[in-house]
Amino acid sequence: MVRKCLYTIWILAMMLVVFTGAKAQQKINPDSIRGKMQWFADAKLGIFIHWGMYSVNGIDESWSFYNKKISYADYMQQMKGFTASKYNPQQWAALIKETGARYAVITTKHHDGMALWPTKQNHLNVVTNTPAKQDVLGPFYKALTEQGIKKGAYFSLLDWSHPDYPGFIKDSSRYKIADDPERWKRFQHFFQNQIHEINTAYKPDLWWFDGDWEKSSDEWQSESVRKQILSIQPNAIINGRLQGYGDYETPEQNFPVSRPKYNWWELCMTTNNNWGYHPDDTAYKTPFEVITIFADVVSNGGNLLLDIGPKADGTIPAEQVNILKELGKWNKKNGEAIFNTIAGLPQGHFYGPTTLSKDSATLYLFLPAQTAGNIMIKGLVNTIMDVQVLGTAAHLKQKVVGKISWSPVPGLVFISVPENVRDEYITVLKLSLDKPVKLYRGQGGLN
Repeated sequence: MVRKCLYTIWILAMMLVVFTGAKAQQKINPDSIRGKMQWFADAKLGIFIHWGMYSVNGIDESWSFYNKKISYADYMQQMKGFTASKYNPQQWAALIKETGARYAVITTKHHDGMALWPTKQNHLNVVTNTPAKQDVLGPFYKALTEQGIKKGAYFSLLDWSHPDYPGFIKDSSRYKIADDPERWKRFQHFFQNQIHEINTAYKPDLWWFDGDWEKSSDEWQSESVRKQILSIQPNAIINGRLQGYGDYETPEQNFPVSRPKYNWWELCMTTNNNWGYHPDDTAYKTPFEVITIFADVVSNGGNLLLDIGPKADGTIPAEQVNILKELGKWNKKNGEAIFNTIAGLPQGHFYGPTTLSKDSATLYLFLPAQTAGNIMIKGLVNTIMDVQVLGTAAHLKQKVVGKISWSPVPGLVFISVPENVRDEYITVLKLSLDKPVKLYRGQGGLN
């Protein structure tokens, strides 16, 4: 009995830590950043790029040596094969533009410490340590700018290769900070300088930090990092992995079932099951699956950051190119329902994703590819002025069922969707309303 009580107390204590941490995580007042966040809220789609020495053997980025799947020495041997011999940043940027994405994020440095730019901090970089012998970061950012795409910089705060970083392999470390605080100060100086290098040389529009879980906000000097970035780029956006000093949340891989409560959020997700190039991973998502996930993300007021992993020579796997091109084709047809919209109807009104125009007078319904026949909307007080199949000239009829003249409760709206207007992936209906959307959320009857 005592053991059971102690276990219960422990569970409650852990819950308190979790909930307290969740509250402490949001240290930035949303109202103070609302202006600079507008482009991000409108963007909806970003492309994530994991590229580094791990693409040579096609193994887990950094984690393969950390988790002892491969020795550290063998992992670092991959530097000799990182050639970037077919790297064409203009082609990368053009492909990203074709998807409809408004921003792209590239791994400037992963946990293994390899910088994609010629860092001046006497540490690993592709110019000095690989056959690539070139700054691959600068040309890509230049190509993005030419395409009108916002520049994002992934940066690992931790660095398992740096001699002054405590962490190394999962069951070993170099030292404890408490035993050698000066050594830790050297590392703080190092990573702050690298951030400053990127910020001054390339001026990213968005910072995508990672690795913050190993240390506290004070140890990462999170507030100082934020101030340093914004002193040069006042409108730069910072993701939520800076121990409470970020601007938006970043759930990874796992899709949230209910709409996240934070003002801005982004789901980062791979096109197969791995972040970097992994030739043994053939579990690619289909274009239909990616588009379905994307529609659901946008319906819930978020962005999708979709990842690709180029090969060591700089070419992008054909499967990933196909996914991006098919996504782009669908966005070209249905982008009105995606970009510059706001989150759609609460759950219960329609069996599928929805979005709204910014004035809320246009409602977009997303139907799975094979949906035909009658679809239904519940609790819509508005009068629907027109129903159009987006990307086509087809206009559909509607029927209101169950509306009682003396009751304030709206009827059910049925719309018949013929088979010949269906999209290959997801059909989108555009509903023009008589005024900004108004919903009935009651329990029926007279209320």
